[in-house]
Amino acid sequence: MKIAVIGTGYVGLVTGTCFADSGNDVTCIDIDEKKIAALNNRQVPIYEPGLTEMVRRNVEANRLHFTTDTPSAIEPAKIVYLAVGTPQSADGSANLTALWAVIDTVAPYLGQSAIIVTKSTVPVGTNRKIFDRLKELTGRECRVASNPEFLKEGVAIDDFMKPDRVVVGVRSEEDARTLHQLYKPFLRTEKPFLVMSPESAEMTKYVANALLATKISFINEMANFCERMGGDINDVRRGIGHDSRIGFAFLFPGVGYGGSCFPKDVRALASMGEDHGFKSSMLRAVDAVNDDQKRIIPQKMEAFFEGDLGGKVIGIWGLAFKPRTDDIREAPALVLIEWLLQKAATVRVHDPEAMANVRGEFGDRLTYCKRQTDVLDNADALVIMTEWGDYQRPDFEKMRAQMRKPVIFDGRNLYELEQMRDRGFIYHSIGRPTVGND
Repeated sequence: MKIAVIGTGYVGLVTGTCFADSGNDVTCIDIDEKKIAALNNRQVPIYEPGLTEMVRRNVEANRLHFTTDTPSAIEPAKIVYLAVGTPQSADGSANLTALWAVIDTVAPYLGQSAIIVTKSTVPVGTNRKIFDRLKELTGRECRVASNPEFLKEGVAIDDFMKPDRVVVGVRSEEDARTLHQLYKPFLRTEKPFLVMSPESAEMTKYVANALLATKISFINEMANFCERMGGDINDVRRGIGHDSRIGFAFLFPGVGYGGSCFPKDVRALASMGEDHGFKSSMLRAVDAVNDDQKRIIPQKMEAFFEGDLGGKVIGIWGLAFKPRTDDIREAPALVLIEWLLQKAATVRVHDPEAMANVRGEFGDRLTYCKRQTDVLDNADALVIMTEWGDYQRPDFEKMRAQMRKPVIFDGRNLYELEQMRDRGFIYHSIGRPTVGND
């Protein structure tokens, strides 16, 4: 099947590559000439495990192509996927400027039987507006469907190739059959192909992300309760997680969620509700709790150093908003770094993948360490902000020898309390008692 994917960002590139890997002829389109040139040279601009190898394999098999020439890719396509960015506007709503520019561009070249499918996360009702706009531009009723993505950065290829479910919003059985045929290679383990209205499909994406974000904010707020009441959130988490109605997924306390989806989608859904006369107190609270949680480590450091961080050497492990990605959008580490710089601290950082992106934000105001141990030299404290596997089993003896003071602020609860007490560290974590500070 000939497929065009407009947008070579995270979603578009993964989508196009995975469809190509299942035997389709896929062309990915972007207006960024440098990005397309790099992709044509087998250079992938984002870090996602396994993606570079898959791109190269499918380019060499002549199933995956990259171009800036929109007409040549759209005219022969049976399915045209929209995977352009929908960034957050100042009021929290989704900015659809790029989406509407794409619709106006592709309309003259859409085949009579082509289906245009929205993969981008868009406000409920956008599918209908696309349908109306295409009818206005082409003079006919075009086929428009919704197919929200549920990819987790770091495991996106597995998520696409082995989905929990596939959701499509369509207005005809024929479109449902076509999309089911496209996804059939990924549904061999009897995972459901869920057909619904476009409005329900658009809503499903927002509700899924809002619920997951709610679980994170909830466990973080309960962690803050535990600290004040002498409890241990890890024990509490185990105590509730074995309840089959609750489970363990997304119940790990930390320094708040980040990334391109949860913050933007929670705010966009709340904004949509307000546009329709409905105020979502819960969604606004989820967002507010998350913003507060990003300041938990600064609050702990402020108290420990009695407000005096000037000249202190602080090492940070982890910059990406989660492991297995180089994505720093809304990453809690950025909030910490900005605060430390305002306090005139010397900041050293390490991350396996995200340092180039952080350098783009902070330039030479930070020291970027190639090895994670380099951040520790004469450090007054170490802060852990991302739970990369690299950080989970360090040599604690060497760490103590390198650091000026054996102080760790662990925003991801990587280590056991007794372990840190026995090794002589002052250890601050999330939702648990501080050890070694008696």
